Amino acid sequence: MRLCLTLLCLLLALPSSAAQLTLELSTGTRHWQSEQLLTHPQARDLSVEQDVAYKRAMHYRAVPLAALLEGVQPGDHLQAVALDGFAAEMPASPLLQMDPTQAQAWLAIEDPKQPWPPLAKGKPGAGPFYLVWRNPQASGIRPEQWPFQIATIRRLPPVETRFPALLPDPALAADSPVRQGFALFQQNCLACHRLNGAGDAQFGPDLNLPHNPTEYFQPAFLRQYIRDPQSLRHWPQARMPGFAAQVLNEQELDALLAYLRHMAGRKAQP
Repeated sequence: MRLCLTLLCLLLALPSSAAQLTLELSTGTRHWQSEQLLTHPQARDLSVEQDVAYKRAMHYRAVPLAALLEGVQPGDHLQAVALDGFAAEMPASPLLQMDPTQAQAWLAIEDPKQPWPPLAKGKPGAGPFYLVWRNPQASGIRPEQWPFQIATIRRLPPVETRFPALLPDPALAADSPVRQGFALFQQNCLACHRLNGAGDAQFGPDLNLPHNPTEYFQPAFLRQYIRDPQSLRHWPQARMPGFAAQVLNEQELDALLAYLRHMAGRKAQP
């Protein structure tokens, strides 16, 4: 009995296991262990005043993401995949930017010996890896560009090439609000949702099959739902964030809804 208790105490005293980040880039696949990143030559202590995930100031051990993106060029396209299936689509250029007057991307690393707090009651924390930004307002960085619980970062062709079922009618004018809405859909919605069966996210429902939300929501209620989902229908397990006017202004919301209405007439089987 005493031996069993001793073994149990030893097990409880052991630190949590380290996590692994996978990078799938043009130079090949590389795996980084959390302890390797915590002691990376460019790792430093970083303060984030307006943390998107925790909604308060936070302090991290972090590495400039550009230091890890070997061979990535500004014109490339990257995707960050989270443990829960969230898949953030990101142009590489802002991620490589290290000009202090612009937004700078940093990879925050959770120390297994000092785990980060939960995001909310009953929820896990943002670890093991979290993309955070310094000076995000300088480059218009949106909340969906702060993916957390990252497991993999990979270089991929652009969304338009990978998923033609997402494309609006090519006959539309270049300045059509629908085209602007398509760009906003990629930035704000595609990380969680598919449309026409197209997309890599495994988090939320398809937004066109079998029905588009513009087909079953009254317009005013759809706008309210996007702004504050919990104000329209509340349940504890809800995970969709609200998009305040500071994130998606009225003109941008109009354009996003124009894209969704347009795609309701362009249903395609996956």
